[in-house]
Amino acid sequence: MKEIVEIIARSLVDNPQEVVVNERQEENLIIYELHVASEDMGKVIGKSGSIAKALRTVVKAAATRENKKVNVEIIG
Repeated sequence: MKEIVEIIARSLVDNPQEVVVNERQEENLIIYELHVASEDMGKVIGKSGSIAKALRTVVKAAATRENKKVNVEIIG
């Protein structure tokens, strides 16, 4: 799933080389921290958070198939 987040984020931003995804575990939750360049934050979040919401929906759907709980945090 880390790869899914990375592929989608790299396709959205102007600086794909600065996209970094870290994975951390908290109890029964996997958190993916998406780091992008500050000038690319708007492209990843979208108007009213629509792109961020879609990204989270895709990742949660993939996680559901594996019986896991995930969250994506976007960090600039």
